[in-house]
Parts: sequence; C-alpha cells; structure tokens
Amino acid sequence: MNFMPVILWSDALVFLLIAACSVGAWHIRTREYLLLPWRRVARSRVAMVSLLVLSLFLIIGLLDTLHYRVVLPQANGVEKVYSPEVLSVFDKLVTPLRTQHEKTYSAPFAITLFAKESVTDAGGHVLREYPRLQYGGAHLRDESQRAADVLRRAALGALAGMLIGALACVGWAYLPTRKSIVNNGGHRCTLYAVWRAETISLLIIAVLIGTFANLATVYHVLGTDKVGQDVLYLSLKSIRTGLIIGTVTTLVTLPLALFLGVAAGYFRGWIDDVIQYVYTVLSSIPSVLLIAAAVLMMQVTIDTHPQWFDTAASRADLRLVFLCLILGMTSWTGLCRLLRGETLKLREMEYIQAAQAFGVSSLRILARHIIPNVMHIILISLVMDFSGLVLAEAVLSYVGVGVDPSMISFGTMINAARLEMGREPMVWWALASAFCFMLVLVLAANLFADAVRDAFDPRLSRTGD
Repeated sequence: MNFMPVILWSDALVFLLIAACSVGAWHIRTREYLLLPWRRVARSRVAMVSLLVLSLFLIIGLLDTLHYRVVLPQANGVEKVYSPEVLSVFDKLVTPLRTQHEKTYSAPFAITLFAKESVTDAGGHVLREYPRLQYGGAHLRDESQRAADVLRRAALGALAGMLIGALACVGWAYLPTRKSIVNNGGHRCTLYAVWRAETISLLIIAVLIGTFANLATVYHVLGTDKVGQDVLYLSLKSIRTGLIIGTVTTLVTLPLALFLGVAAGYFRGWIDDVIQYVYTVLSSIPSVLLIAAAVLMMQVTIDTHPQWFDTAASRADLRLVFLCLILGMTSWTGLCRLLRGETLKLREMEYIQAAQAFGVSSLRILARHIIPNVMHIILISLVMDFSGLVLAEAVLSYVGVGVDPSMISFGTMINAARLEMGREPMVWWALASAFCFMLVLVLAANLFADAVRDAFDPRLSRTGD
C-alpha cells in the first residue's frame, strides 16, 4: 500500500460513539414504545430539515476522521518511509483547496492580493500595485472577465447540484427505513408537509454545494488568510473539531451524571450528601478558570514528554481528547441534578415500592425500572448541550486554552482573525466565514434539540410541529 492507516485517539472515540449509537438505534427499532417518540420527531418539518443539515456536517466530520499517512518517494530496495503529515479522506477529496496556497490575504473571488506590493516593471521602474494570485482566477486574462466567468460557473454548478439533488430526493422519498418510521400513525397532510420541506431543503443544499464546488476549483470563494490558506478549506476542517467537542464529551459526561445522579436520588442518606457536596463544589468554581488550569497542566505534561508522539497531529489530537475529558468533568453537574430529582420522584412510585417489598435487589431496580425511565431526560439534555459545547470550544480557543494552535477550529480561526479586524482596509472574511459555519451548525442543533424535547416531553400531546 502507498499509505498507512492512522487511528488517532479522537478517531477511536468517534468509532466507539458510532458503535454505541448503532446499538442504541437497533435497540429502539425493536421496541415500539421506544420508537414512538422518534416517529413524532420524524413528523416534524423543523426537525427533519435540521437533521438534514446536521447530517451534512456529520458526513464532513466522518470523512475528516479517516486518517492516513502516505509513503514518501524512495529508491528501490529502501525501506518504506511514511510522511510525517497525517491526512484524511476529506483532505484527499478537497486537495486543490488544501494545496493551492497564495502569498497572503486575498478577498473572496479576488484575482489579486488584498494589499499592494512593490514590483519592478520592464523599464526598471518600481510600481505599487496588486499582484495577481497564483491560483485564484489564474485562468482569466484580466479582472473584466471575472463577473461573467463567476456567473457562468455558478449557473453550471447550480444546475449540476439541482440534478443530483433531484435524484437524492427520489431516493430519500423511497427509503424503506424512513417510510416505516414516518408513515406509522402519521396523517397524510403532515407527511406531505414533511416531504415537501425535506425536498426543498435538499434541493437548496444541493444547489449551494454544486455552486461552491464548481467555483472553488478556480477561485478562493471565501478568500485566503494571512498565510494564504483557503478560508473555505479552514471552515470545513473546523467542523470535525466542533463535532468531536460536542459529541465525544458526552462519553465522559454521561457515565458520571447517570450513575452519580441515580445513586444520589435512589439511595439518599450519606451517599446523597456526598454526591451533592461534590457537584456543589464543582459548580461553585468558575468553569473557565477550572478548565484553563486543567488545560495548562495538561500542556506542561505534553511539552515535557515529546517522545510520546511521532507526528504533530497526534500531539494536537491528544490535547483535543484531554480537552473533551476536561469539559466532561466540569459539565456533568447539571445533568446529575436533573437525574437526582427525577430519581427521587420515581423512588416513591408504587411499582418501585412493590419491587422493594418483594425483595428485589437495588441494582436490579435501578437497571430495570429507574434508568429506563430517566433516559428521555438524558437524551434531551445531551442533545441540547451539544451546541453549548461547540460554542465553548470557540470561546476557549479564542482565549488560548482550547485546542492546539496547529489544529484548525472555529476558535483558532476567530483568534487569528481578531487582530485583522482593526486594520484598514479590514480583513473580514475569515471571521465572517467561521461565524456563519458555526451559526448554521449551532442553529440546526438547537432546532433539532427543541423537536426532540417536544417529542419526548410527556406533557405535550401534539404530534406535529
């Protein structure tokens, strides 16, 4: 093979999370009472459109999670030597965006650099002008051709995207799994409204992807940053970091909140006092200071043990994993309180008291009666906390205690762009790009979380949106 697969720590945790979600989905499909709330989610237009947008982000994140290292050129008979650079399948798919670097800043769709430079003409005179970009718009003779070329390529890309989107809509409409989930118990008008919303959204997304993909082959659609990297590439690469922060952190939050919250509510007494004392103390400490202290201690450990890492990517990835652990250790208290309160209520129910009277062990009661009846709270809380964790990564990276500076994320993009906001003329596109991508991701997650909350809330009787 001309490449070597690489599994980073965050990759392994993502694969573990996918396996857990697959087992959970199979378990839900085999039990009608568990599938019923998800049928209500599937009959919500807002939920399905949000899920469609989130699925696009998830696909990009998963493609960026499959890592490998390529073999360096070598003479015959020499042992294979692999490149120290760790690439992903997503990097391979967008190779032009990754490799076509300019000298420095350039505005979106520009064919020249953003700032003037001194150049010498054929007569030996020094002139101040905007140099042409090496890749962006290199096929054009001059700037007068740019507008017509952008319109033509945008129209062709939109047409191709619309055709692909139409085929995807047909396949999506006849997907057996989707039809079995939505149709059961749904009204015809509601199903038609959901299908129409999904179709329109899918076509719009396909048109946008086709337009951007066709334009990105010859232009820097969102401009370039200080070192000439394509901002569209940086924004797409930031998606994986945000998704990992928002999802992998749950692997730490969930066990702590579940076991401690349920134990405090069920056993009460001194166990409840100890657990309440622990999460009260943690909640009283400013979370940013606690996270900053933990991150700095972790960074010292990494700096003093360089032999642990064979590539820069593995070093940055370990810091990302530790950041997930730290966020999980500091964000479980809210869910723990909710589970404790719900368990205190469930403990007084008649079927729990009957089980205790018949001598059923506490562990069996917790496993068979308590935990299944608090799963809706866990699901709602985790889905709603996702957007908060994505925003937390941006804030922490902005103040310098987030991910490694060499790792691309929304926070590092904002941190790099903030100093350029005060220059004249202002470099605005890097900050605007990070803001827009993060806004779409967080907004879709919040809308989907609202739909999940409504579907699982027993006090709400509506089945539509």
